Amino acid sequence: MHGSRIRAAAAASLLVLACFGGTAQAQTPSRNLAPGFTTRAVSSKLVIVPADMELFSMSGGGVLEPRADWTDAAQKYFRAALMARTEVVGRDAQELKEADLDELGQLNALHGTVAEAVFAHHMLKMPALPTKNDALDWTLGEAVKPLHERTKADYALFFWLRDSYASAERKAAMVATMIVGAAFGMAIVPAGGQQIGYASLVDLKTGRIVWFNNLARASGDLREAQAAQETVDALLKTFPALQ
Repeated sequence: MHGSRIRAAAAASLLVLACFGGTAQAQTPSRNLAPGFTTRAVSSKLVIVPADMELFSMSGGGVLEPRADWTDAAQKYFRAALMARTEVVGRDAQELKEADLDELGQLNALHGTVAEAVFAHHMLKMPALPTKNDALDWTLGEAVKPLHERTKADYALFFWLRDSYASAERKAAMVATMIVGAAFGMAIVPAGGQQIGYASLVDLKTGRIVWFNNLARASGDLREAQAAQETVDALLKTFPALQ
């Protein structure tokens, strides 16, 4: 992900953390669902798109440095935790391969861009868009048509995740900054690691996002199996039931 999007996501999450005490998620299921959509038919077919995921180490100076080894481990743990949620994904969900995704162009990148807009304008209302009437009214458009034709699935499940962790040097710098601030009577809490994530269920016949959820918090860890399970559970908290 480009540095500008990292900074934008981090800035949004910091504002959320300040306003809501650490976790930004939809508070009521209705905000997560598109108008007229409530459940997914048991007979419907779901394709799971490989998560657009990257993990970072935060240096002493606050610079985010990509960690390919962490990202590889996180992809494995995240996938295992997701596929274990059979009540969510069903028992015959398709998994799109990375090679297939390469052939579908910038579909994951498009989802990330649209998901950022949903997070900012629908979940946070910064600002709310009057034309949306406070509804989850967003689409990936015709871009999903090749995916629909290739998989014959009814829905696709997309994920976008960025996770950062303060290095030992960063933690030391944070402690030093807080000590200096306290000496001058100021409450200074420097930024540490953050977990930002979006999940979207997309109707492949129309391109419409019919369900959306997000995470923006200073907790969570995708580098270990059990913690990755907690992240999956948090992202899928309001996922529509199979009926």
